Amino acid sequence: MSLSPRTRKKPMSEINVVPYIDVMLVLLVIFMVTAPMLTQGVNVELPETSSEPLPQSDREPLIVSVDTNGAYYLEVGDERGKPMALSDLTSQVGKILQQAPGTEVYVRGDQQVRYGVVMNLMASLQQAGAASVGLITEPPRE
Repeated sequence: MSLSPRTRKKPMSEINVVPYIDVMLVLLVIFMVTAPMLTQGVNVELPETSSEPLPQSDREPLIVSVDTNGAYYLEVGDERGKPMALSDLTSQVGKILQQAPGTEVYVRGDQQVRYGVVMNLMASLQQAGAASVGLITEPPRE
């Protein structure tokens, strides 16, 4: 029993890939729609454990500190050493960044302070106009 030319199976090189392309396009659309929803949070460049010091800049950076109790301090001018409410600190930083855009902002957080307090501070600093917020650390003790 031989097969006629009409009833022969197609060789593997003639597989119809159109259904596979359709599935891939549907998956691509799903990922494009859901990916922006998954990325939330504050953009932070975390330092590595063995990092080099940052190069010196002409402008003095803004340094915001958080102590163990969660009190905020802006280390600029006469306000140095005085605890501030987060709303007051955000407005002060916003005013400074309007006068000197591009000023670097760094956070010094006590190692005992809760993670949420630092993240809330960093989000507020970004809302005030900080393009990026850095974290200050100490080198490991040997």
